[in-house]
Amino acid sequence: MTTSSSEFSVSGPRYNGRGPVRWLWSHLRRHPLHLAGFLGGSLVMVVLNALVPQLTGEAFDAVLGERGEPRAALGLLALALLAIVSARGLFDLAARLSSEVLAKRLERDARDELYVSLLGKSQTFHNRQRVGDLMARAANDIRQLSIMVTPGFDLIVDSGLNGLVPLFFIGMIDPRLLLVPCVFAVTFVIALWLYMRQLNPVATRMREQFGDLNAGLNQAVRGIEVIKVTAQEEQERLRFRSYARRYRDSFVRNGLVQARYLPTLLFAFAMAGALWHALHLHAAGAITIGELVAFMGLMGMMGFPTQISIFTFSLVQLGVVSSRRILDIVNAETELEQRADGHAAPITGEIVFDDVTFGYGEGDPVLRGVSFTVRPGETVAIVGETGSGKSTLTKLVPRIYDVTSGRILVDGVDVRDWDLDSLRSQISTIEQDIVLFSRSVAANIAFSLGQRADREAVVRAAEDAQAAEFVAELDDGYDTVIGERGVTLSGGQRQRLAIARALLTDPAILVLDDSTSAVDSATEDRIQQAIGRILDGRTTLLITHRLSQIRWADKVLLLRRGELVDYGTHDELIERSRLYQRIFAHYDEVADPAESSSSTARQDQAESSSAAARRDQTEPPVLASEQGGVR
Repeated sequence: MTTSSSEFSVSGPRYNGRGPVRWLWSHLRRHPLHLAGFLGGSLVMVVLNALVPQLTGEAFDAVLGERGEPRAALGLLALALLAIVSARGLFDLAARLSSEVLAKRLERDARDELYVSLLGKSQTFHNRQRVGDLMARAANDIRQLSIMVTPGFDLIVDSGLNGLVPLFFIGMIDPRLLLVPCVFAVTFVIALWLYMRQLNPVATRMREQFGDLNAGLNQAVRGIEVIKVTAQEEQERLRFRSYARRYRDSFVRNGLVQARYLPTLLFAFAMAGALWHALHLHAAGAITIGELVAFMGLMGMMGFPTQISIFTFSLVQLGVVSSRRILDIVNAETELEQRADGHAAPITGEIVFDDVTFGYGEGDPVLRGVSFTVRPGETVAIVGETGSGKSTLTKLVPRIYDVTSGRILVDGVDVRDWDLDSLRSQISTIEQDIVLFSRSVAANIAFSLGQRADREAVVRAAEDAQAAEFVAELDDGYDTVIGERGVTLSGGQRQRLAIARALLTDPAILVLDDSTSAVDSATEDRIQQAIGRILDGRTTLLITHRLSQIRWADKVLLLRRGELVDYGTHDELIERSRLYQRIFAHYDEVADPAESSSSTARQDQAESSSAAARRDQTEPPVLASEQGGVR
């Protein structure tokens, strides 16, 4: 993989100490015009809606002759109702449009924030995450926020106003009529609170199990080749069925909670009690038939929040759970904190490791007490047995990870004091595990420079990396879109594209982690010539098992079990280090035939064989774990 520019170093706004509701409000209030249009339009619409039962009651009184001339009164009431219904439609349209815009902007802003946060997290954080679960949060949980606003929150506002505004108009008819609706309102709130308490853990479990389901699917898709060659389709099918069953069971539990929803039953009792109370007042001459009709119409408006709340509060609860899952990622502590005034300058290439110790998590350190200095322009080969910490050492220079103790200096400045963008944009890394994107060949080569690379520079880098020949054979040349992670290319082709990407950045520090392991010897010779041309004046850290590459290094670092056991030239180490002799004796056994046929390889073989002959005869046999090649 080539990483010539830094991972996104701005982690976006942080909401430590805030709950999901405050986080959601912080996003919604960024759009005051649409928020006011939504709330104001809904309020006016419900008020106008509450006037309809009032006017209908007056129409009843007019027909019954209790108020003025029936014909004139009915004509005015009809015109008033027409105006109210028309205005209600306009305000309803404005409110719904505003709520839709709010929902989509919340979804957009939350997705941007989560993406920026993910780009700003350390590699240690990403190592702990399941890709499928992250995708579930970035796709489905973000989408749930939009659904929470509309129809969820949208209907809650409408239903809440439909529950409160009628109380005001009922009080205007006769305050005594408020008895039944107020008792119902209190019992409704209590029942709804109990419902939400039962629903919250179920909704949380649903979202978590969906994340597990998505993570399992992602792993199966990414490892489909391994599954097929090992004939494990049935096992993976059963595993996925287990995840799906648990997710289904959560839906069943959610349905059971909704089946015990009480407010609809309470509303039926409230309507019966309200009618009995209103008839009693009418019989006593306290209210007219028209007022009784208006009262029952206003009571009917309270049925909307009762019936819709089982649906809307479920959506809101799922939205709150989703926002909590998103905040868990946004607020997750990152091990890499960048200073606001970080050092930014052109790098000359001096690297100093000062008593560096590093470990992943709470396990044993991978590196212990490593100290060495690389002067600008030097090429340093890093050699050691498998698991000795070679790749980890190179990842500490661009600050992919932070040291546990000690310090690393680049040009005399601690890497923790550097601006991450400035530091990493001047360091290119070519790893054995190449990461390419499902984009064009030209876009993959120019990835490190974004939009700043022109086509001529891209072609020149491809030629230097010996990639131009196979690129020309592709259907669309440099515009050919390659598969995800470069699966449509061979290993050698992917490595040559990664080398071209690194060459294009003109780095001050170049890290080569067994970067030519997947190419044949003839191609490697041409690539090494190209790399050799750009190494002049650049500091290079080289991890390799090829003797021909190690020989042209200025210095060699010899690692064993995370410790730097020796440091010198190849000739010095082959002369004095038994560990180095053992390692290269193993290399002689597995040397590339084409490489062994070259004069350089023959000279290396002779030197290492001679050194092996000088070994102490009493030295115990080398364990298999000690004979592993350099990674």
